[in-house]
Amino acid sequence: MQVTMLKTKLHRATVTHSELEYEGSCAIDGTLLDASGIMEYEQIHIYNVDNGERFVTYAIRAEEHSGVISVNGAAAHKADPGHIIIICAYGALEQAEAARFNPRLIYLADDNTIKRTANTIPVQAA
Repeated sequence: MQVTMLKTKLHRATVTHSELEYEGSCAIDGTLLDASGIMEYEQIHIYNVDNGERFVTYAIRAEEHSGVISVNGAAAHKADPGHIIIICAYGALEQAEAARFNPRLIYLADDNTIKRTANTIPVQAA
């Protein structure tokens, strides 16, 4: 049996652009794509911390070291510049592989540079 697991997360990215007339997708700084392992045209889930919107699109590459996080096309209605979002990609793994798997977690500063990385999330205290 396969299970769907979190592959990678860009935590607390700041939306820099919201382009309604651009051909759909989410443009992500190429440096962040490389660090996270998200491939161009890979399906991503976006969770908007500011307004609670959750939506699915795909990633495209923005210029390296640009800090660009651009929500484009119809999704532009769901995130505005300055909004904080979480970008996740998931993968299907066999249960045995999933038991050993750890995701890439990329925590971002306000300017969308990498603040720190991890591969586990701390246990939530009661």
